[in-house]
Amino acid sequence: MSKDKTYDIELDADLCKGSDCYICVNACPKEVFAEGHEITPKGLRPSQVKQPEECIGCSICEYLCPELGIAVQERGETSPAVATATRGKRTVQSSGGWTTVPSSLKPGTHYMMGDEACAEGAIAAGCGFYAGYPITPASEIMVHMAKRLPETGGVFVQMEDEIGSMAAVIGASWAGVKSMTATAGPGFSLMMENIGYACMTETPCVVVDIQRAGPSTGQASRPASGDVMQAKWGTHGGVEIIALAPWSVQEMYDLTIRAFNLSERFRVPVIVLGDAITGHLRESFEVPEAEEIFNRVKVPGAPPFGTDDERGVPPMPSFGEGEELLITGSTHNEYGVRKTADPDVHDRLVRRLSKKITAHADEIADYELRFEDDAQRMVVAYGSSGRSALWAVKAARSRGQRVGMLRLRTLWPFPGDVIEEWGHRCEEFIVPETNLGQISQVVRQHT
Repeated sequence: MSKDKTYDIELDADLCKGSDCYICVNACPKEVFAEGHEITPKGLRPSQVKQPEECIGCSICEYLCPELGIAVQERGETSPAVATATRGKRTVQSSGGWTTVPSSLKPGTHYMMGDEACAEGAIAAGCGFYAGYPITPASEIMVHMAKRLPETGGVFVQMEDEIGSMAAVIGASWAGVKSMTATAGPGFSLMMENIGYACMTETPCVVVDIQRAGPSTGQASRPASGDVMQAKWGTHGGVEIIALAPWSVQEMYDLTIRAFNLSERFRVPVIVLGDAITGHLRESFEVPEAEEIFNRVKVPGAPPFGTDDERGVPPMPSFGEGEELLITGSTHNEYGVRKTADPDVHDRLVRRLSKKITAHADEIADYELRFEDDAQRMVVAYGSSGRSALWAVKAARSRGQRVGMLRLRTLWPFPGDVIEEWGHRCEEFIVPETNLGQISQVVRQHT
């Protein structure tokens, strides 16, 4: 900052709120700006750069402008790009997408508890930060991460509660680190506000909910699947969510990796819905030589909260890489600037948050069909209930009953088109659950 230097000042009149703002006019210590005279079609009078020769390069105007409509650059340097939200020196180039990485565990057969396999899946996916609070039946994930993350160069933090845990995970993700937490029913309830914040700020992270019988304290060591609808509708605002439902130790490992990939791919929190059975079950599972991993896309200078495609996923910068970041749970435009009274901005934002999931539902959906060729009845199952359901289906078929099975590995977005198709092909659906029929209601909606 020097008066011995000269500065170019660019003010974007299309962004300037002028007579509704004039922050630059009032804040500039050298009176570089003045109130404008020309009236725009919106009835505003944008500020004008009246005395550019007086500029000392303090950039107060640049940092205070709520519309990111001002850029200050020392003359002779590369011309600034106004309203790109990139006012620091960028330290990264465009990056991200799919890559193949060696497995973090020795390839081959391993024997672990489901919670431990979940933790290993997170590490295999590149998780570098875990924040959590002990709770049955998810504590073993936390214990395993406390041991393994320091070994892999990551960071483990035991927080004061689940509210702080979810907040820490969001912060770590914006620092550029793949992040995760794990909990059970009561803790999942406490996380809901910040899960909504992660949805609104498009923060990739993974939340593992090892479900137990509820409500409230319930039966802490007993399995249930009562959080299925909470995963979908637990936050206010009605945006879409991704939730996966493993049924084995193998899938506790595999679907945790997939949860991270989906989270990074679509910039959303992804929920893994295990339970006390899949979490505490001990089984063998296979680890391949390498894993396909998705890393978040980074495009320096790109708007972090908007794309030209209403179904699109914007690239995600990180703190410390030279990007000027505005992150808020309030309604905001593509640069993160709060727009709390503009219904059009809110409508576009919420629709895009939902459509980036619903428009890619075919890519996200994952299910398994068994014995479907001659099925007159179709059992729809998920999670640990699917293990008992498969046994029952096989027993029924051994008695000559034509029963098939549809096992859902993805619960949200729900594969309603598959249910609709089978609604025309079979006589009835049977939906076994360890709740009072949460998914059966959704199946009924699609038949």
